[in-house]
Formats: sequence, C-alpha cells, structure tokens
Amino acid sequence: MSGRALHFVFKIAERTKTIKFFRELLGMKILRHEEFTQGCEAACNGPYDNRWSKTMIGYGPEDTHFVIELTYNYGVDDYKLGNDFLGITLKSSKVLKNAKSLGWPVEVEDNTSYVVAPGGYKFYVIDEPQPVDKDPVINVMLSSTNLTKSMKFWNGILGLKIFNQNESVIELGFADDQAKLILRDIGEPINHATGYGRIAFAVPTFELESYQENALNNQYKILTPFVTLDTPGKASVSVVIFADPDGHEICFVGDKEFRELSQFDPSSEKQLDKYIVKDEARKLKH
Repeated sequence: MSGRALHFVFKIAERTKTIKFFRELLGMKILRHEEFTQGCEAACNGPYDNRWSKTMIGYGPEDTHFVIELTYNYGVDDYKLGNDFLGITLKSSKVLKNAKSLGWPVEVEDNTSYVVAPGGYKFYVIDEPQPVDKDPVINVMLSSTNLTKSMKFWNGILGLKIFNQNESVIELGFADDQAKLILRDIGEPINHATGYGRIAFAVPTFELESYQENALNNQYKILTPFVTLDTPGKASVSVVIFADPDGHEICFVGDKEFRELSQFDPSSEKQLDKYIVKDEARKLKH
C-alpha cells in the first residue's frame, strides 16, 4: 500500500482576512477556487447544506506539495475551536519577516515561533530559509487521547509508516519526503467543537474499498462510505471518509483522478477575488 499526504481542511468564517493571512503573511499561492450552491455529499464543508466555496492554497502544485483547503460557508459567521487541531509547522524565515512587516503578532512556544491565523489556527515557523526545491510544510499536529490506539489505527489500518515515537508523540507518514502527521497525547478528552478540520491523503483508487473493509472489520467508524463525487467539467474522484479513535476526520481519495482534478487553475485567484468583493458588498448591505 502506498499513498501521499494531500491537504488539511479548515472551515473559515472570515474569508477576506484569512485569504490575506495565507497570501501575504504565509506567502502561499491560490491554486484552485470553486463555488458551490449546496453542501458536499462527503460533508467537505461540514454539516451544512448551503452555498459554500473551496479555496486550495499552498506553496506549490498539489502533486508535490501539502496544501490547505479553505472552506467558507456563506452565512456562517463563527466556528468554535476545540483542542483537536494543534498546529501546522512550516520552514520559512520569510514568514516571520512578513509577520513583522505586517505588524502581525508572533508568539513563542517551546522555543518555536508561531503565528495564529484568523479563526485561531496555529502555524509554527522554523526560522530557516524557505526551501525552494521541496515543500516548506513539515507537519500537521493533531491531538490524541491514547497513542497506542491511535497507532493501531493510523499504522495498522491506514498503513502510514511510523517515523518517530516516544511516550507523548508519534510521527507518521507515507514517505520521508512528504509532510508528516504528528499525533500528540494531550492527556485530556478531545473536543472537536464546530471548527474541526479534516486531513486528506491520496491512495491508488482500486485500494479505497479494501481500506474501508479493513476499517469496518476492525470496528472503526466510516463517516462517508466509498462514493464517487462529480465535479462538473473535471475528473470524478472516489473517496472514503474515516474517523480515527479520537474522531479526527480522514479523507482517502483515489490518486489518479485526484491528480487530474487538482491541476493548477491560473484563473482561480481572479475568481476568488471577484467573489470576495461580491461577498463584502453583500455584508455591507446587511
């Protein structure tokens, strides 16, 4: 079994401020933007059946970079953060310089600087030159209440390899040159609240149903059974959405079709800016 880390999904309430943070402070680029009139069959935008948008943003194409998916539900003004998401780690001195020039607060935790995106999401920043030949995104950190149970699921069921572990942390991933998943034992119950996210991986399409069967045979929860999602004018992609023992959402997608779907769209930035202007004008009227 083989796979690759794709992206992490955030639900955002303040699209204008959030996009500014990702573009101007983190220095990411808009890769794709899509608008939808109703909720996603695989609950991509959360438990909402309303108009929403999806913006993919990152340091490079999704084929070779771990990126961020920003889902914006029109009319939803606030999400409550739980203790499930702990942060994303980047290697980029440039981010810290950008923060200083923008007057954005930089905090320090365990000798590592971090900035907080609108909505409360932490981005830890390693103060080293941003790599140009590989992805600056190092890892995504999520909470765990029991690392033994977490490891049994992520390694035993989903097939992620263990790269490092100790009594409080496990580092997992599909390959050494990809962004890793870090699970940290937080010593308390996990609350996902309404701001919970989702992490996504690509695997060979023909393996999706065997992953699902393996999870079900071991009494793990499937949030969205194997389904093929259509995107008008683009490739149809098959997915399975899992829940780990702590309720973290994990999306496995068919790799070949997702590579076709996720091609960079050079018109996406203009499209996004157009909808931001429209949305801001609508808010002013109300």
